[in-house]
Amino acid sequence: MTEHDIQLLKSHFTFWNKLSPHQKDILIGGTTAVSYEKGDSIHSADLDCVGVLLIKKGSVRVYILSEDGREITLYRLYDGDICILSASCVLQSITFDVHIDAVSDCEFLQTNSCAFSQIMQENIYVEAFAYKLASESFSDVMWAMQQVLFMSFDKRLALFLLEESANEQSDTIHMTHEQIARFVGSAREVVTRMLKYFSSEGYVELSRGNVHITNRAGLTSLTL
Repeated sequence: MTEHDIQLLKSHFTFWNKLSPHQKDILIGGTTAVSYEKGDSIHSADLDCVGVLLIKKGSVRVYILSEDGREITLYRLYDGDICILSASCVLQSITFDVHIDAVSDCEFLQTNSCAFSQIMQENIYVEAFAYKLASESFSDVMWAMQQVLFMSFDKRLALFLLEESANEQSDTIHMTHEQIARFVGSAREVVTRMLKYFSSEGYVELSRGNVHITNRAGLTSLTL
């Protein structure tokens, strides 16, 4: 790791000043800089517990997978965020499998599960930090479940398009209908029908691999 990477650890791991010199050495020694390409699988039930991920650059999607292959996005993480569910093996209260994919090309600082588990067992501040992150993640999970269970699909899709537009700072969302379906936890055919409806109402324009928002106010009205 570079000195800049170590400074990132110090600034994002708020327990840093509560670590002993030996624990700081364990943390630094157990952390490496890694990168993934867009579309790569970072964590799944079939892969080993990768540890805690500090996102230097890029975006990841955390989702669950049903027995019939349906994906439900739980939340997204971006630059500066920390992914704790990738280290679910060190959190005894996490008993379900999550999948994590790279939405874009990503750069991380990855603290392996052995190093993080050791300092978490030795230091109450690290344990509190880990479970605080986990509880914040579950808040996002509950919001996702509320959307899937109780929100009409037109509202869910409109919210997704508006949020994605805000994230990309563009009126054009560069995604196929299949990709959007994975993010909103629905079938491609359902997404296509709803997008065609949005298009007929003048909210969006559709082209291959793109959805362009043409009436933001109209799309927003669906979310109210």
